[in-house]
Amino acid sequence: MSEFRTHPDPSQWDDYVDFESTSWPKKDRRHYWIIPSICFNCESACGILAYVDKQQLTVRKVEGNPVHPGSRGRTCAKGVVTPIGPLVAPAGTVAAIWMSELTVKAARFNDATGAYGAFTFYRQPTMGTERIGTKAASANQRILFFRDNVLVDANFDRLTEMSAAELRELAGMLPAAKPSAANLPSLPGYLPKSDAVENSAKYILGPQALVAQKGPLTPEQIDFSHDPEILIQDYSSKSGPLTLTLIQYPTPQIAGDRLRAFQNAAQSTPNSLLVRRSGPLVDVVTGAVGSSEAHALLNSVNYEAEVTWNEATSMSKRDNIGNLIVALFALIGIILLISLIFGIFFGGIRILLKRLFPDRVFDRPEDVEIIQLHLR
Repeated sequence: MSEFRTHPDPSQWDDYVDFESTSWPKKDRRHYWIIPSICFNCESACGILAYVDKQQLTVRKVEGNPVHPGSRGRTCAKGVVTPIGPLVAPAGTVAAIWMSELTVKAARFNDATGAYGAFTFYRQPTMGTERIGTKAASANQRILFFRDNVLVDANFDRLTEMSAAELRELAGMLPAAKPSAANLPSLPGYLPKSDAVENSAKYILGPQALVAQKGPLTPEQIDFSHDPEILIQDYSSKSGPLTLTLIQYPTPQIAGDRLRAFQNAAQSTPNSLLVRRSGPLVDVVTGAVGSSEAHALLNSVNYEAEVTWNEATSMSKRDNIGNLIVALFALIGIILLISLIFGIFFGGIRILLKRLFPDRVFDRPEDVEIIQLHLR
């Protein structure tokens, strides 16, 4: 008689033989691969075993893994009804279809502006918005997101209800950047929202990225020697597509110099672009620039400077010499008043004791001495 076991011995997992239950009372033997995996239906991550029919390449049943250190062969009702289906794999290999295969590519930048620029570079207009990390977008089995200064490009072989949850957990595990390196660029806040083409914004920091994006302006026109920040956004209009390019220079003076260069370029090639300066921003509209919508789009960009002054504009009460003198006299008056109160208190007690206990506490005869000087 063979030994009774709740689960097949791990030494049999490569070729486990069992009877086919649907052929009873015939004793048809089936050969299985037993593949260990993990259940992702909840955060417990219990160990499971999948019985893969070698002939049909299908998962016939799922049960708990007895050698898993956590679950030890136990699993709930959700674990044993994990969705199964045909197993498609190259010859000589087996792939468990209930597990999503995930390919992750990650890049770390100096700060969040670099990660945001790469995110806008790889993001496609057809992608939808996701709530993962700082910003995220998805299309089919691909999910692109970044958190602080780390960009992650994830590709699943298939999406499940747990795919987004797994990536949120992954985003939470990414190392947080320093506060100074986690700040996003301010340029997207100046973009008009009306008629903007979804997911068309491209944030650019260098000439190579500008050429790769095939932007409407050349690196020579922008002049990257001043380290500008660039944001390109497409817009739709009745007269045709429009492209708004925001260029932020370090100072308004530099922006004014570049404005004159753009104006000269516009005069040499009429109806090629519209240009306007707002603070350190140079706004350029290309496309159907002859329409009123192009002029309205150009005028809708307004730079609002926020100035914070941390120096005192007036003397405080503590620094005012007049208030200091008044406070000094007030302190003297308080000290004199306290001295008067204590003097009256102790004097009154002395008088009261002399009346209640005459010659007993104060001025007792034995305490009185008369000094006589016999001078002749």
